[in-house]
Amino acid sequence: MHKLLIVGTVAFDAIETPFGKTDKILGGAATYIGLAASQFKADAAIVSVVGGDFPKKYLDLLVQRNIDISALEVVENGKTFFWSGKYKNDLNSRDTLDTQLNVLADFNPKVPESFKNAGIVMLGNLHPAVQNSVIDQMTTEPELIILDTMNFWMDNTLEELKKVIAKVDVITINDEEARQLTGEYSLVVAARKIQAMGPKYVVIKKGEHGALLFHKEQIFFAPALPLESVFDPTGAGDTFAGGFAGFLSKTNNLSFENMKNAVIYGSTLASFCVEKFGTERMQTLTFKELNMRLQQFKSLTQFEIELT
Repeated sequence: MHKLLIVGTVAFDAIETPFGKTDKILGGAATYIGLAASQFKADAAIVSVVGGDFPKKYLDLLVQRNIDISALEVVENGKTFFWSGKYKNDLNSRDTLDTQLNVLADFNPKVPESFKNAGIVMLGNLHPAVQNSVIDQMTTEPELIILDTMNFWMDNTLEELKKVIAKVDVITINDEEARQLTGEYSLVVAARKIQAMGPKYVVIKKGEHGALLFHKEQIFFAPALPLESVFDPTGAGDTFAGGFAGFLSKTNNLSFENMKNAVIYGSTLASFCVEKFGTERMQTLTFKELNMRLQQFKSLTQFEIELT
């Protein structure tokens, strides 16, 4: 099993969807990634920062999931990063109501000594300068660096983002972001352009329409599992990334064929995430439930046909 280093936000979210609303609840990219990766009993550590207002029960939750939090800095006189958003009726678009960087504004990541040789590094959605700093702290070159980013960084820190993209092996972005990054409408052409920037593998997430994996001239498509109800899409992309990274960490196999399986696991985990607000569903999810849904996924996508 590869060690898995996770970098990203551990945060508070307040979410409103057509189905209800919450006060401050547990959120953050690193939280979703860590909870998803813990399904594979990954040897994982989180590098992040929270304020003194962050409840001990949430720290305990991460520890219970066998996640090393020695590099999760607690600034006792500071406040934890907070995001508030409201989703529109289609759940595909949302408005940000409030963003408070708080302790994240001065975050200086420190990779723990025991994870500076991690085989897999998962760079969750953060400022590219922070992501780059983590790469520079590794004492041995990771076998796989996975980058998740978003259009905000493309709008505001594009040159810094491109420097990080040049150093990673896998990038996970959604279809809108892939088009913005490359100026190409065709996702096949966009993926080819992104590979030219550095990453060997490109994962383009299409929400309820599944995900695409690109490597050289190879393409794999994984549909999304049709769900009876989608309650809150917050964190689904991070959960996908955590499942993807966690599966690869467990299997020690970084081939394109195994990455197909990682995409399926990531998609399946994301299908649980959206069933309740925030991280609530991921906190109770069992590996048995995951396997049962994987069987549904398998029956959905497999068929026999005689070619003439």
